[in-house]
Amino acid sequence: MNQSFKYPFFLFSILLIPYLLHGEEILLQSTTSTKNSGFYTHIIPRFTEETGISVKVVAVGTGQAIKNAENCDADILIVHAKKAEEEFVASGGGVERHDLMYNDFVIVGPDDNPAQISENQSVLEAFSAIFEMQAPFISRGDNSGTHKKELELWEKAIIPIENYSGKWYKVTGSGMGTTLNIASELSAYTLSDKATWITFKNKGNLKMLYEGDPLLFNQYGVVLVNSSKCPQTKTKPAGIFLNWLLSPSGQLEIKNYKVNGIQLFYPNAIK
Repeated sequence: MNQSFKYPFFLFSILLIPYLLHGEEILLQSTTSTKNSGFYTHIIPRFTEETGISVKVVAVGTGQAIKNAENCDADILIVHAKKAEEEFVASGGGVERHDLMYNDFVIVGPDDNPAQISENQSVLEAFSAIFEMQAPFISRGDNSGTHKKELELWEKAIIPIENYSGKWYKVTGSGMGTTLNIASELSAYTLSDKATWITFKNKGNLKMLYEGDPLLFNQYGVVLVNSSKCPQTKTKPAGIFLNWLLSPSGQLEIKNYKVNGIQLFYPNAIK
C-alpha cells in the first residue's frame, strides 16, 4: 500500500505526540556529509524539542545507507544519489522520495594547482586537465553519493578512469574526511561535497580550486522506509520527522544552519 505523509497528517500527529509518541526514537541512515558538517546537531534537537521524538543517526556512504535500509535497518533515509534513491523506492524499499535540500560539489587540490584547473570553463575540462597531466587524484571509491558523482564526471569526460587505478588515480575506500586527509598528504586533487570541505579542519595545502558548474549540483533526498517490506519500521514517528523536514519550520532550520557565517545547505522541498 502506498503511504503518503502530508501536512494535515503532520499537524494532526503533533496533537497526539504528547500522548502516543513522546520518547520514541527513530533510526536515520544518512550520508556522512550531513553528519560531519554538524547539520544534525543543529536540526535534531529542535525537532526533538517540538515533538519529543529522538533521532539516532548512522552516517555512512549513500550506497551503504541505502543497503542498510534495504536490510530494514532504518526508519528513514537522507542521502544524495537521486537515481539510487529512486531505484530504492521502485524496488519497494521506500515509500516516496522527496527533494530536501541542496548544495554543490567542488574540486579541491594542492595550492600550486599543477593541472591549472581553475582556468577551465567546465568541470569536464577540469577533469580532462587532471587526466592529461596525470596529476594525483584521490577517489573515495566507496559507492557514496560523492563517489557516484565523481564516476559520472569521468564518464562524461570520456575518460576510462578504471584503467588508471593504482597509478596516478588512487582509491581510498573510505569516507570524505579520510580521503581529504590523504589528498592533503599527497598534494592530490579530489572531489568533495562543499559542506564537508568548509568544515574540514586539516586542509593543509589544499584549496578549493573549481566550483560552480551545473554538473556539480548536489541534491539531497529524504525517503521513508516502507513498512510493507520492513514491518518493524517506526512509520508514525518517522513520518512526522519527514513532514517536519519538508514543512516551513524544518526548511527554515535547514536554511539557518551556518558555519562561520556560511550557509551549508539550501532547502528546496516542494511545498
